[in-house]
Amino acid sequence: MIRLILLTDFTEAFAHNLLRGILEYSKEREPWVVCRMPPSYKQAHGIPGVLKWAKKWQADAIIAQFDDSDDVELFRENGIIALAQDFKSRFSTIPNITSEYKLTGRMAADFFLQKGFRNFAFYGYENVVWSEERCLGFRDRITEKGFGDNFFEYQKQPLENLWYYESEPLASWIKSLPHPLALMACDDTQGNKIMEVCRVLGIKIPEEIAVLGVDNDEIICSLSDPPLSSVNLNIAKGGYEAAELIERLIRDKEVSCEDVVIHPTSIVNRLSTDIYSTGDPYILIALKYIHQNLATKLTVEDIVRQVPLSRRLLEIHFKQVTGSSIYQYIFNLRMERFSQLLLEGNEPIADIAMSVGLSDYKNLSRQFKLWKECSPAEYRKIHRVK
Repeated sequence: MIRLILLTDFTEAFAHNLLRGILEYSKEREPWVVCRMPPSYKQAHGIPGVLKWAKKWQADAIIAQFDDSDDVELFRENGIIALAQDFKSRFSTIPNITSEYKLTGRMAADFFLQKGFRNFAFYGYENVVWSEERCLGFRDRITEKGFGDNFFEYQKQPLENLWYYESEPLASWIKSLPHPLALMACDDTQGNKIMEVCRVLGIKIPEEIAVLGVDNDEIICSLSDPPLSSVNLNIAKGGYEAAELIERLIRDKEVSCEDVVIHPTSIVNRLSTDIYSTGDPYILIALKYIHQNLATKLTVEDIVRQVPLSRRLLEIHFKQVTGSSIYQYIFNLRMERFSQLLLEGNEPIADIAMSVGLSDYKNLSRQFKLWKECSPAEYRKIHRVK
């Protein structure tokens, strides 16, 4: 029986989902004993105090939000496996539970670009690897698309002040931003703060500022008004793989120091981003019609019938706003929704495909491989907890 200390912030869904993945792994073998240690214990007693408790409790392993200055080698010297949950920086001496932060930023940028936005902003923490890399991925993608001069960022929030922030500097920055604006927050907590300040300032969401968070913490997203859109991560899968790594390290302490990488899977679109940034009323009609009728046998001809434009003129205007053809926009939207639903339920793949309007099931696997570099069945296996 493996005894694990999980030293992390259980006020957020990330920790709960990580633990869920760990428990899924343990169910397939033998039950693990898990001590949920709050960060305040480390703050009060330091790493020596945590180690003392771990030895007394006979812990086999610890997963923790370690600070850069923490002497994590003390655990290895005392026969305890240590994994670092990304807090500020990655460690080089022990495995990290980390993520594809730059890819997450790029996904957010593509999401907003599809909606026609041309002004972008990022809000995050200072000197924190996961915030900085999400910003970098977001900014790089925006720059690639030619809108680098329309990018703004604010990363002055210390991570130690997780729930407190200076409202006046943040409000001044928000007031200085152009509208309409697409804003990515480094996580859902910061997205919620942005929306709170916008509400005080009388800034309309999503009409003036569309806000997107990360982690898909359903409680925080629901607390926001309107509900916050968010990038979903396969955190439970990461917990499963972390547990798998711990068991391998216990069996063989010479196993290479490999990181557990959590992947972004999809964007959950709620009301905080439910808008299309265009002054063209006909393209707005077309976009709304596409999103409302995605599950039907939607064709380009159906879209053309909604507006008083020729097909050629509509195609030209549509590409100017979204950067893609009408057909490609519909296909991309369906594939993103399809990939999201693959991870949310156990329905047969063919049924899920039909529910989002992907009726050509014979070609679906080939098309999906071009989109995600694996088949739908492989994608479900890779990104879901077993």
